[in-house]
Amino acid sequence: MTEYKKTEEAVAALTPEQYRVTQEDGTERAGTGPYLHNKEPGIYVDVVSGEPLFASSDKYESGCGWPSFTKPIEPANVASRRDTSHGMVRTEVRSQHADSHLGHVFPDGPPDRGGLRYCINGASLRFVHVDDMEAEGYGDYMGQVER
Repeated sequence: MTEYKKTEEAVAALTPEQYRVTQEDGTERAGTGPYLHNKEPGIYVDVVSGEPLFASSDKYESGCGWPSFTKPIEPANVASRRDTSHGMVRTEVRSQHADSHLGHVFPDGPPDRGGLRYCINGASLRFVHVDDMEAEGYGDYMGQVER
């Protein structure tokens, strides 16, 4: 079993934008993230720890300006907490093992797919294409990715 954790080396390798988003609870500007329009099959993992977070098969176009997913690929890897910043009450989502800020979850997702919208900063993610999943240690998730 793979051990996912935050290391000094992984944090040091982050770009300034990845650091601001994941370590300082930042938000990338709407429409600017690297995976907003990605339609390739694969999974999205935490940019710091590599823990599996979301599958391309659960990604959808919500029109919000950030990658949106209906559910986590591994629910135990996504933690939530109340966020009252910016004069709003929201539910923040973070990676469980690296404690990276990912984004927020809202109850306005597709009703036929559970009704949730995980609105995620692309800067907090790394995409692993289905063709690379086995080699990178994510073979157990192949069945959750549509080709």
